[in-house]
Amino acid sequence: MPHIAAFDTTTLLAAFAISAVAIAWFGSKMAGIADTLADRTGLGEALIGSILLGAGTSISGIVTSVSTAASGAPELAVSNALGGIAAQTMFLALADIAYRKVNLEHAGASAVNLGQASVLIILIVLPIMAYAAPPFAILGVNPLSPVLVGVYLVGLHNSHKIKLDPMWRPKKTAALRQEEEDQEDDPRPTWLLTTLFAGLVLIVGCCGWVVGTAGLELSARFGISQGVVGALGTAIVTSLPELVTTIAAVRRGALQLAIGGIIGGNMFDALFVAASDVAYREGSIYNAISERAVFWMALVALMTAVLLLGLLRRERQGPGGIGWESVLLLGLWLGGATLQIAQG
Repeated sequence: MPHIAAFDTTTLLAAFAISAVAIAWFGSKMAGIADTLADRTGLGEALIGSILLGAGTSISGIVTSVSTAASGAPELAVSNALGGIAAQTMFLALADIAYRKVNLEHAGASAVNLGQASVLIILIVLPIMAYAAPPFAILGVNPLSPVLVGVYLVGLHNSHKIKLDPMWRPKKTAALRQEEEDQEDDPRPTWLLTTLFAGLVLIVGCCGWVVGTAGLELSARFGISQGVVGALGTAIVTSLPELVTTIAAVRRGALQLAIGGIIGGNMFDALFVAASDVAYREGSIYNAISERAVFWMALVALMTAVLLLGLLRRERQGPGGIGWESVLLLGLWLGGATLQIAQG
């Protein structure tokens, strides 16, 4: 098989575009399956959204980050991870616009999502601390990387406990959409749905490898920084499944699945940095990135905090039919993207 550099620019652009469409198309099929499995397993939309839908739709992103880190491009790997989280958080604002009945964060209130948003902030702040700390690695891996995995697993366990025995519940309103209102009627057996979901994950993952490899080569040819390509190029493309599945879940009325899929997917995406640290063989990846990547970490922490406040406040109706938190999320992402593009 010829090396990626052997292909001309037109072919690379075509491969990038085709992979993007494939990621969006096949990723969109995951929402319906995840919603059905949430009902059948009894785990609930928020938790299934986090584990199955969140991780499944993120497979293209982790393949992109790991493959580019292994190729010696730490900036692209980390920017892809953090840029994807920022874009996916912004997607909730777009979903809020699509759900015209009431503010999405009001109707999809869930204690599980609140807990996972809190864990996500921890997962984002820890790499910032590693960046600021003196360089240290064992066999090329920073000790923080396994800590991130541990925090993620503890966060999932905590979310499951919240689901089983919540210590508080959202106030019941006419606009609150509860899982019991959605009854699955898919005639396909569970084993077939699980197999189909696994197949979709495999296809999306392969497309993610193409996006990452082509994106790295295109950034070199066009002279665009890896940070910009990662945060605003590969990150958005590999996040397309989250956008499509979130809108699809909202239209199905599975609001907690939509919010849980984004927040849970973002938690999983935070592990991209840990996986990239293992793949990057020139030392700790936390000390190989620039302030541009740290900017995206700070932006993600800020956007998640805004989302968390929105979920707690549960504003019924904001300007233009969406919540104030959605307006802020759109503004923060657009502002961050503009600053990064201006920086070059």
